[in-house]
Amino acid sequence: MLQERLDCRGLACPNPVLKTKEIIDRGGVQRLLVVVDNPAAAENVSRFLGRFGYDTTVDSHDGIFDVTGTREESTECGIFVEEARQASEHRILIMVATDRMGRGDDELGRRLIVNFISTIHEMGQELWRLVLVNAGVKLAVEGSEVLDALKKLEESGVQLLVCGTCLNHFGLLEKKRVGETTNMLDIVTAMQLADKIINIT
Repeated sequence: MLQERLDCRGLACPNPVLKTKEIIDRGGVQRLLVVVDNPAAAENVSRFLGRFGYDTTVDSHDGIFDVTGTREESTECGIFVEEARQASEHRILIMVATDRMGRGDDELGRRLIVNFISTIHEMGQELWRLVLVNAGVKLAVEGSEVLDALKKLEESGVQLLVCGTCLNHFGLLEKKRVGETTNMLDIVTAMQLADKIINIT
């Protein structure tokens, strides 16, 4: 069995995922151990390995996370392909980088972002992904006024991506209650695939 070990301690997002991708792209690796030093990186690497057919386990000790991916020798290494879509489909990605909308009055800005998140379902099927970065990740955590609205969006098929580095920065990783913890590689790929990007700052 061909095995590889990758030490990604101290590397900022999305480097652990990018380095994992480099190993996978070489092909032939049946067992890959990736060592990281934060839970967001562990989650991102584990999910990334799963996309390529690896069964993953995560062991933690003293703030270090060992992410192990294993797959059968017969499994071919394939590139993760975005789901197929109809030619008529239009994909809108909304990037929210704040927990308040606009500048001038913070309380007004908070009410506006609540109204915005509660209303975007009106976009219908064109609303494809909602990406939360920077202070926007605060909308997806315990106690958020828009938590129920975000859960309904996710249940309706909108993919909700929540920046893991941002959650770590604010100390909110354990308080996330909706969405998929993600990394900058996933966010950049989503932006590339979107037909239209709306930025809320």
